[in-house]
Amino acid sequence: IMVPALLLCLSFGYAAAPKPTCLSAQFRRPGDYILGGLFPFGMDTVNLTARSEPTLVACERLFVDGLIWALGMKFAIDQINNSTSLLPGVTLGYDMYDTCFEPLITLHPSLLFLTRNGTTGIEVLCNYTHYQPRVTAVIGPHQSDLCLVTAELFSFFMIPQVSYGASSEQLSNTKLYPSFYRTVPGDKKLVEAVALLLNNFGWNWIATLGSDDEYGRGAQGLFLSIAGNHSICIAFEGLIPTDREDPKAKKQLEDTIKLINNTKVNIIVLFAFTQPALALLEHSIRMGLSKKVWIGTEAWMLSDAATSIPNIQSIGTVLGFIMKTITVPGFQKYVTDLFTSVEQDEFCQESSESDHLEISDMPNTVCKQCDHVSLRNISSVLSRSQTQPVHVAVYSVAHALHRALGCTREACPKAPVRSWQLLHYMNTLPFEVNGQSFRFDQSHGTNTGYNLIFWSWKNGTVTYLPVGHYEESLYINKSQIRFHTADQKEPMSECFRHCEPGQFRRIKGSHLCCYDCTDCPENTFWSSEDSSTCTPCLEHQWSPARSTRCYARSERYLFWNEPLTIALLTLMSVTTALTCLTAALFLKNLETPLVQAAGGKLNLFTLLTLTLLCLSCCLYVGKPSDHLCMIQQIVYALCLNGCFSTFFIKSLEITLVTEFPRCAPTFLSWVTQRRAWLLVASCLLTQCLFCFCYLHLGPDYLLSDYKSLPTEVLLVCNTRSWLAFALAHGYNSCLAFVCFLCTFMVQTSGNKYNIARGITFAILTYFIIWIFFIAVFATLKTVFRSVVEIGAILTISLGILGTYYIPKCYIILLKPDLNTVDYFQYSVKEEPEEAE
Repeated sequence: IMVPALLLCLSFGYAAAPKPTCLSAQFRRPGDYILGGLFPFGMDTVNLTARSEPTLVACERLFVDGLIWALGMKFAIDQINNSTSLLPGVTLGYDMYDTCFEPLITLHPSLLFLTRNGTTGIEVLCNYTHYQPRVTAVIGPHQSDLCLVTAELFSFFMIPQVSYGASSEQLSNTKLYPSFYRTVPGDKKLVEAVALLLNNFGWNWIATLGSDDEYGRGAQGLFLSIAGNHSICIAFEGLIPTDREDPKAKKQLEDTIKLINNTKVNIIVLFAFTQPALALLEHSIRMGLSKKVWIGTEAWMLSDAATSIPNIQSIGTVLGFIMKTITVPGFQKYVTDLFTSVEQDEFCQESSESDHLEISDMPNTVCKQCDHVSLRNISSVLSRSQTQPVHVAVYSVAHALHRALGCTREACPKAPVRSWQLLHYMNTLPFEVNGQSFRFDQSHGTNTGYNLIFWSWKNGTVTYLPVGHYEESLYINKSQIRFHTADQKEPMSECFRHCEPGQFRRIKGSHLCCYDCTDCPENTFWSSEDSSTCTPCLEHQWSPARSTRCYARSERYLFWNEPLTIALLTLMSVTTALTCLTAALFLKNLETPLVQAAGGKLNLFTLLTLTLLCLSCCLYVGKPSDHLCMIQQIVYALCLNGCFSTFFIKSLEITLVTEFPRCAPTFLSWVTQRRAWLLVASCLLTQCLFCFCYLHLGPDYLLSDYKSLPTEVLLVCNTRSWLAFALAHGYNSCLAFVCFLCTFMVQTSGNKYNIARGITFAILTYFIIWIFFIAVFATLKTVFRSVVEIGAILTISLGILGTYYIPKCYIILLKPDLNTVDYFQYSVKEEPEEAE
């Protein structure tokens, strides 16, 4: 029983469902000259953010206004083709595509329009004067955002583009967009009208909002630039997110509404397209925003979706400007007849046979949703839709083509016309549409003026009531306006506001009432009520943002109890202990061949200086002073010099034995006996001389840095003179370099110990660490500068221990059988050559 009943219900449902029409097939038509059309048939793109391949993007919902605008273009072209005086004997074709309010989607048909006529390719040429694109001109798109994308593209090819809705002032730049035209006034006229409206009612304390797109940002920016000249004070300005799917959009809208509530303004000027405006109005109603006067524009005020929002009357009074247009004669009847025709199979078959514009690379259906729309669905929008701008746009191109072809009232020659040839006629000559004269001005726009309308509610139904107009001046019939106030009189908009403690008045323009309450920034404080500035803290003080007082800065340096300091001091202790143990081991085995070959008692002096070098790390911890900063570099240079001077003596010994064996008996006593201590003393005295120069030229000094840290004063040793620094440490580098030159090429046989190799690796370790140390030390100005210096000292000490002394300790402790005279005697001397 259930199955037959279900089938019966399905059959009734199928019979009741409206039959699909062929309306979508009516947006292409062949002709002698093709006009491209860009219209927002759809809205709400599907998975645009998830797009990972250059595939087509679809739109989810039908935008009825865009459909009607497209039908307006079709109606105008059909009129022109049936005319006996405009382009007689010549037919205009059209090729319309969906923009879906997305630049990404708009580019697709725009590229098709630029292809060479009869092909799907765009040729790359040096000169496009004789290039014939697929279309002669382009009508649309509607939004400023999209026009800024397409206008540059079409202007390169000098193809006339006539928009029926883009009002951004950027598009008035004829140098950037020489082939762009529009049949609507620019935003400059609109914001002038809004300013005059506010002045007429005495509203000078307002909030202004714009959608976060080219239209909203541009119109709001223009309004802000002229508000001061009209004594209008802006209490709040903000942008509305255009992507309602963005997770941050909801919070941004809520924050905006809260801020508007806090300003206590009664007037809100809203420059936005339909979707952002709807989102703002819905959130305003949901959050209980008090009733305001909303001043809007055509972009959202004529939207059925806006007036259909539940409880929309609670927002207050809505006034706004729409472009002054007239009803296009015969258009509504044309649309009615067309909807009747597209339901007939015979008409659809004829349309399909006459359409020779099918292109495999483009979607077969321009507007898939259009086939499921009935006249009843669009009747309310059709009655108030602004179709005249589209109508005028088509006629402007037709009149230019008429003149370019040299047509008479009887006939037109079907001669080839380049798109760029139309621009001269569009720039210079007026044209007439339905008895009304039009002409593009210097910025390629038309100024038709505006009507001021008022949302008049009666029994839950809105009427768009004209209450004034603006062309060169503003006229308002105030008696027809019923405000939301109890007495239906215009509300007051007073400029009165107190800032919170820690905030100051940021004045806007030249009017004292026009300000924002702005938090005092860091390191400033709020000193008096309603102050227009914040008072800076003294150099030794700081404050957080929005503060009412300053606090003393604490000192910052490398403290003894810091974890990093403890770790470094532990490493210093370990390094010092290793050095002392090594010295003890060498002292115990002082007379052994290994210790004697490594330098004998000089090793004990080297290990002593290394121990002092390690202990000097303590100079970098704790509160620094001028004397401490000066001593740090001197102690470092002298201790390291003591170590390198012994290496220098050993390197000279190696050089004499290996490179100058004949001179060795004469000079070895200077580097192997007591005279070697004279060389060590000479090196130290030389280093002392350079340290004296360092003190004279400019030693390091204590710097109190108040800028690097927000709440503390940084105490750091700063380099006064890099020349002095180079003198203090350059001598050690020279000694190290000489040691390296004397030892790095020395070789020994497999049964001899190579003393030179230890010196070579010790010096290499020093140079590598020194390079990294200088690079960091020169740029670092924090407590880590001391950390870097400690790290360099300990790393160099460990490097010398690890490369020179630890291997010898290993032999002494674990390989005592190698500690023989035979293994270490002349250990650095090459094996004597065999008899020649």
